[in-house]
Amino acid sequence: MILVLAGGVGAARFIEGLVQVVPPESITAVVNTGDDMELHGLRISPDLDIVTCTLADLIDREQGWGIVGDTSECMSWLMKLGGPGWFKLGDRDLALHIRRTAMLREGSTLSEVTNSFCQSLGVAVKIMPMSDDPVPTHIITDTGEVHFEEYFVRRRAQDAVRGVRYVGVEAARPAPGLLDLIATAEAILIAPSNPVVSIGPILAIPGVRAAILASSAPVITVSPIVGGAPIKGPAAPLMRAVGLEVSAVGAAQAYAGLLDGIVIDRVDAHLAPQIAALGLRVAVTDTIMRGPLEKANLSRVALQLAKAHPAAV
Repeated sequence: MILVLAGGVGAARFIEGLVQVVPPESITAVVNTGDDMELHGLRISPDLDIVTCTLADLIDREQGWGIVGDTSECMSWLMKLGGPGWFKLGDRDLALHIRRTAMLREGSTLSEVTNSFCQSLGVAVKIMPMSDDPVPTHIITDTGEVHFEEYFVRRRAQDAVRGVRYVGVEAARPAPGLLDLIATAEAILIAPSNPVVSIGPILAIPGVRAAILASSAPVITVSPIVGGAPIKGPAAPLMRAVGLEVSAVGAAQAYAGLLDGIVIDRVDAHLAPQIAALGLRVAVTDTIMRGPLEKANLSRVALQLAKAHPAAV
């Protein structure tokens, strides 16, 4: 089994490549839920929905989120009635949040809801949240502490970032079966996701980092930083806030002690010796996932790097 630690858009595209290389039933994606929030009385799970809808081929590919062909009548009426409109939700998208909220209130766990959605939408990859317990990611700014989605979407990542906090993580439990999956994985791939707010919350769940360290599986990541800039999202200010260089080197250092190897883009090939000096194997390829061929190639390179590890199956 191949275990993928995943954020949203970049991870979803990476897994789209992975399913071209290995059977989807052999993949488990553990998805960040630090972005989860309640809005309009509904439980919203942005990264879970992006990964699920991408693999169901329902995603709006121009945006990277939302459902293709969706309408926004409900959101228009919510705003007309004085509701907040800063977080855009399509009409079909709302069905996910309504159903998720209802199932959670009826006693289902987030893991059970996610599995149910995958079955309903025909997704063969096993998708699971990092935890069934809420662990919202907060961004510390000069004007106070705000939820990540408010910082990123409502405030357009304009605030100076002074720190990041995973609220309640100390009491959170790994999703059921997650630690066993880590122990038995053939390879652990960290998708090209934001290391601070996408992968950081997963690794902060008690027991997860220790389980990865104890696992014999090779741990490989793909740098989300190309040419000194993130491919997508606010990784740069967040990485700087936690003391990481915004580069492929910084992406490697974000997982210090866990990694066996990293895949970097060709434009960063000159950084390979510096990364190798950290004790890591480095593969260089095109990491921009423009289409199916590029996605499959990137996944193939990551798997090949994992197979070079002595413990790999």
